[in-house]
Amino acid sequence: MSPDRTDLALLRAALDLTSTLDLQAALQSFVDQACALTRAPHGALSVLDTWGATSMLIEHHDAAPLPPAPDALVSRIPRTGHLLVNTPDDIDDVVVPDGAPAFLGVSVLVHEQVYGRLYLTGKRGGFEPADAAVLAALAPAAGVAVENAHLYADSTRTERWISASQSLTTTMLEGADEEEALELIARTVREVSRADTAIIVLPSVGDTWAAEITDGVGAADLLGLVFPPEGRAMSVLNEGTGMIVDSMARAQTMRVPELSAFGPALYAPLRSRGHSSGVLILLRRIGSPEFDWSELSLAESLASQATLALELASARHAEDVATLLDERDRIGRDLHDFAIQQLFATGMQLDAAKQKIAGGDIDPGSIEELLDRSLASIDEAVRQIRAIVHNLRERDQAVGLVERIRRESSLTRAVLGYAPSLLITLDERPINDDEDTELATIEDLDGRVDDDLSDDVVAVVREGLSNIARHAHATAAAVSIDVSGHGEAGRISVRIADDGRGIDPHRTRNSGLANMGERARRHGGLFEVEPGIGGLGSQLSWEAPLG
Repeated sequence: MSPDRTDLALLRAALDLTSTLDLQAALQSFVDQACALTRAPHGALSVLDTWGATSMLIEHHDAAPLPPAPDALVSRIPRTGHLLVNTPDDIDDVVVPDGAPAFLGVSVLVHEQVYGRLYLTGKRGGFEPADAAVLAALAPAAGVAVENAHLYADSTRTERWISASQSLTTTMLEGADEEEALELIARTVREVSRADTAIIVLPSVGDTWAAEITDGVGAADLLGLVFPPEGRAMSVLNEGTGMIVDSMARAQTMRVPELSAFGPALYAPLRSRGHSSGVLILLRRIGSPEFDWSELSLAESLASQATLALELASARHAEDVATLLDERDRIGRDLHDFAIQQLFATGMQLDAAKQKIAGGDIDPGSIEELLDRSLASIDEAVRQIRAIVHNLRERDQAVGLVERIRRESSLTRAVLGYAPSLLITLDERPINDDEDTELATIEDLDGRVDDDLSDDVVAVVREGLSNIARHAHATAAAVSIDVSGHGEAGRISVRIADDGRGIDPHRTRNSGLANMGERARRHGGLFEVEPGIGGLGSQLSWEAPLG
């Protein structure tokens, strides 16, 4: 090829390289162009990780692949310049077998650092200095292409993180409880960072810190994992600064052996207002690309924003609890000031009648008058109690069954110390599996259950969770509600289970259970007590027809 044609071909190749924003495509184009310009049948680009090992290999073959070039030869490619080996005598200190194909290698630099090594093999008659000059001219264009691809990837990644952060914050502020919010944080950050596994480390029993939320590969095996006080996670927690580990499998110090099954890792503190409340850990499989510092910065920012939103959600939950307690106080005052006082006055009137009869002062007219006043007082007390109950229903009339159940579950968290799991299904389909149809599904469920039955279902859930909080000493509780069918053929079932110590067989006073049983019988339904989670504790099963 003439010098002019070679220069033109180089220019076209360089333009083709630098116009490509996809990293994989740019690297493949570089290897293909290098082989075409030098007429080499075989070429490969070894992309290096921070350890100097090959993290990605891009190859080109015009014919059947040749045996790979010796690692010792590839590692001798200089940072600048080239390495040309046509015969074993062309290089010292590296054993090159007789008859081995010709070899030509150059380094690709990005920001003056060796990003990868390109080597060509198998050219008939061997490589010439002109071939080395072609690669020396093409390699800088490849470096520019790699940098452009990285900048574009950073831009799109930042956009993806910002979008995820906005979506995450919006969802949490719409009313997700703490555990749901943490699970959402783990899942969202894992997906947006293209990690394989996410762990959220939170305070656990005593002074320990453990993996309380896990998502992705091996999530079940990592759940509950305790992190030592001198490890990386606690260092990030205490210092409030994230870190990147290029490979957990290669780490010299590994205090949590389960993490050695992963490669690259990223640690980011869950930090808000100068205080760290947990640590987010992102893990990728061995051999996956390493996290970079821009990803760490984005992860720290998203984690801080999510933590703040989580605090706002917790504050809203505390406000809901305070509102509930205020409402209970108001009900107590109303009952005391009106109904109870009325009934107390009635009791005094009846006592006066009793004393008259006991003293022999039996005047039918006066006795009848006292009894009439007492009955009137009782009627007035009943009216006042009904007014209080009616007022409660009026305040809650716009809230459907699903939302009322969710509120009961959320408010119980403050008493239990953890959030009970909640599953509400319509015809055995979870109503919150598809966010786009959730509202319509909730309205369908609410529409199948009348107000009277809804009140009893809420009362059963409240009583069941209250029993767990007061008596079970459980570490887990689960509520599941299913509405299936319509009208008389339809049914609603409630299951409330725990892993506590169960119901004491010697306990003679079970008014709460009796009330739940009576509510079931009133609707022609069933109520029974069964073993709970994992055969421990109890499960309250309550069913009633919809019609």
